[in-house]
Amino acid sequence: MMDNLKMYCMCLENDYLSIVKKLNYIPVGLKNKNFSKEWILDNTLENISEKNPFYGEYTFYYWYWKNLLKEKKSDEWVGFCSYRELWGEHKNIENKNSIKSLLKSLPNEWDNYDAIIGEPTLLNRPKWMKLIKHGKIAMIRNYKEIFKSKFSIRFQFDMYHGNGNLDRAIEILPEKDRKDFEFYVKNNFEFNQGNMFISKSSKIINNYFSEVFEWLKNCESIFGFNLKGYNKIRMYTFLAERFLPYWFKKYTKALEWPVVYCDIKKNYE
Repeated sequence: MMDNLKMYCMCLENDYLSIVKKLNYIPVGLKNKNFSKEWILDNTLENISEKNPFYGEYTFYYWYWKNLLKEKKSDEWVGFCSYRELWGEHKNIENKNSIKSLLKSLPNEWDNYDAIIGEPTLLNRPKWMKLIKHGKIAMIRNYKEIFKSKFSIRFQFDMYHGNGNLDRAIEILPEKDRKDFEFYVKNNFEFNQGNMFISKSSKIINNYFSEVFEWLKNCESIFGFNLKGYNKIRMYTFLAERFLPYWFKKYTKALEWPVVYCDIKKNYE
């Protein structure tokens, strides 16, 4: 743990343990594998670990919310990352694929913010061959965007995670978010990947988890769990990934921060 910051690092294999500890992060094991006793596991206490293939990192988020949030200190920052998507050390970093760029201490820039979310990635238009292969119906549904250099969140979701699935999920959001989130996904051409955030406020963390888990639970009545293929099986993860930046930008004073993409086991020196 860093000074006044608890960073939970989610991993899929036990052999990441020594590296996570060297980084002063807290090791979290997912997917019910053979982890040692030094790991926090999402299949203990109150949990939904059986949903991990569909919910991804949100099974640990649920575990943290139900079992650990109440123990959080009022002045303590809490953050989440994974073994290959981590937080950068500075607002401007040269190499976003290097383990040398990882967060090591609390940046001063965070002082005036409620929450930290990952910097966004532009949804650039893919090549025509990929569009034709994956996006015939998506192009019809989003025809106004076909010749733009960037695609909206909705167009990208239609292409890769099922035409109309995002719209169906939005329809069952509470009224206070339904129209705003619909506008957000139709008019934003970038999104903050990784389902990652950091916050000092227990109230913010509780409010986000309360709202996102209620929505995802309701979405189960639409999509169920008979989901096939990478682009569909993690449907609830993909939905939450689009909702997270929208929610934090609407309800908190959020700062976008660089994300480092590197497998810590392969890149640790």
